[in-house]
Amino acid sequence: MGMDASRIRGRQGKRSRVGDLWADVWRWCLFACGVVFAVYLLLDRGVPNGAVTASVIACLAIGVVLTTAEPLAIVLMATPALLVTERLGVGSVDLTVSDAALAAALGAAVLLGRHDYSPPMRTLLWANLGYQFSTVFTVIVNPYLQNTIEWVHAWLLVSGALVAGWVVGRAGRARLVFTLFLAATALIAIGTFGTAIAQTVAGEPFQAVYPAWPWPMHKNFAGGMLAFGALVAYVNPPWARIDSRWARAAFVIFLIGLVLTQSRQAAIGLAIALLVHTLRRGAADHIVLVLVLAIPGAILVVQSVIEQIDSQNKFNSFYQRVDWLREVYALWKHSPLFGHGLRYWYVHPTADFQPPQAEVEVVASAGIFGLVGFVAMWAVMLVVLWRVNPQFGMLAFGLVLSRIVQAQFDLFWVAAQVSVPFFLAGLCLGAQAHAREQQPDTDLWVSRRKRSRRAMARGTLDRRLARAGVRPEELSV
Repeated sequence: MGMDASRIRGRQGKRSRVGDLWADVWRWCLFACGVVFAVYLLLDRGVPNGAVTASVIACLAIGVVLTTAEPLAIVLMATPALLVTERLGVGSVDLTVSDAALAAALGAAVLLGRHDYSPPMRTLLWANLGYQFSTVFTVIVNPYLQNTIEWVHAWLLVSGALVAGWVVGRAGRARLVFTLFLAATALIAIGTFGTAIAQTVAGEPFQAVYPAWPWPMHKNFAGGMLAFGALVAYVNPPWARIDSRWARAAFVIFLIGLVLTQSRQAAIGLAIALLVHTLRRGAADHIVLVLVLAIPGAILVVQSVIEQIDSQNKFNSFYQRVDWLREVYALWKHSPLFGHGLRYWYVHPTADFQPPQAEVEVVASAGIFGLVGFVAMWAVMLVVLWRVNPQFGMLAFGLVLSRIVQAQFDLFWVAAQVSVPFFLAGLCLGAQAHAREQQPDTDLWVSRRKRSRRAMARGTLDRRLARAGVRPEELSV
């Protein structure tokens, strides 16, 4: 026994040394890449958004240094950057800060995190892989660079975000990640308030707010992020350990910011997610609050759409979307099975706009094959998250549901609006695995269905023992 124990300890020590060596190699590779990019920026003064690019590289260098004390420092530092839509410019590469942060977070997560995925997490990754397989046909049939790049980008936004979120949740960093996310969302809310005040002072009529600070944002992006933040603050799962008073204040602030942006699709997504969450909890006192918030919001949305229809203005958002959908349908008929390629509007001579609806965009880009994979992916993900223990799965389910509802009325494949809900969903599943490891004898991590089955089995056993005249305590003797 002593020899076996010493061998086990020796193997564990060897694995630990190999892991430390691998982490050091990864850390120095990142540092070298940072130095190369910094030198490039110093030598090339024509880089667009050079200040933004330099800031991102500086943050990456700081994260590399901090990995000595905190292996997941890069992932944690990338969390608020996931909400930044400013563009980077390095040579011919043109991507958002959000994409760059997610790529860095995924790299650190893959090499420095734990990947003992739970069954729900594995199912989500397989579902996304199925969608990726269904869209590989359009990559083959339509060979152009943007098509291939977007195929990888779509995988990064879903599976990459899930893995990055899982790793920090699995490491027990959920509270810090939620704090960073809510702080970044609060910054967007402050920018929304500031822009609204500036418009009022300038004497402009009340209209949708496009925040100009801390970076220029579209109202639908700002509204979408504020909706995600409001949902996180409202659900506020107990394992996140966020003070309830701060969470309530954040919920109200984000809600006001969402109203100022007048992002209708974000408001609808949030209202449906809140309603489903409240009904599942069976909290009658909260249902009144949700209805008080949802009904006026729904009335305002319907009223604004009716006003756009009655105005007969062919250039407003309603008629513009109708015209776009007609054009996309006419285009799709020329390649119904495999579509015209991902991001086809970058190369198509006439269809130079992104379709304003998720399924329409997918069917035009990847054809019937891609649409089937897309619908199957979302159906599997929602069912899997619904079956997860509500303490961990309800927030993940609400975020994913909110995103797909938003995409029924607006663009879908938009960097942060896809990656953020999946990143937080992966965080919830990772936190569930962490809770299971910390408290293996509890049912915190077990789904409601499995707990009910266990309770029924225990009740059946107790009844059988009672009929046999055996007391349960006698079995432990």
